[in-house]
Amino acid sequence: MRFAQPCTKPRRQPVNKLAGLFLGSLLLAGAGVAAENEMSHPDKATVIRELGLEGHVEGGYYRRTFQADHRATIDQGEGERFTLTSIFYLLTDDAPIGHWHLNKSDIIHYYHLGSPVHYYLIHPDGRLETAVLGSDLAAGHQLQLVVKGGVWKASHLPQGSYGLISEAVSPGFEYSDMTLGDRAALLAQFPAHGELIRAYTRED
Repeated sequence: MRFAQPCTKPRRQPVNKLAGLFLGSLLLAGAGVAAENEMSHPDKATVIRELGLEGHVEGGYYRRTFQADHRATIDQGEGERFTLTSIFYLLTDDAPIGHWHLNKSDIIHYYHLGSPVHYYLIHPDGRLETAVLGSDLAAGHQLQLVVKGGVWKASHLPQGSYGLISEAVSPGFEYSDMTLGDRAALLAQFPAHGELIRAYTRED
């Protein structure tokens, strides 16, 4: 004769023990996030030191990281240029503005670290374009920005200690191919954008 096996209920963990396990997992997760944030966001001084950055004439900090010297140069009538150059570019709370300037080359900007960087572009026909390089895609931030040659550009770090990007420039950058914005000349050419021009040009 077979006897029915007694029904055994699963053992229930004490409420206090379950709560402890839950809180412990939260603490571990929080510690992991904190450690990740600390590793991925070095402070301003560390960024400048470790990347070897120095002051840039348009504002902020930079260092050239690449030039295509393994390829033949190109000449578009104004001297030989590398096909491509690249730099780190940094705006900080004590150097928060990249003043108005115009490059002849096309430039792709890539966001890396830190607070969002705001860009203002004035096209040859006077059209104003704005963009924000940053990590919050849901807020409309962009991870890269293309600025074609012949477009006036200014950048600004409105908050935070720094914003770090890279630029890829083609044909390669030369200072002779860049024009720094003159306030009076820009106001005469683009009077509709007077407020932005005054904000991001140096006083005479």
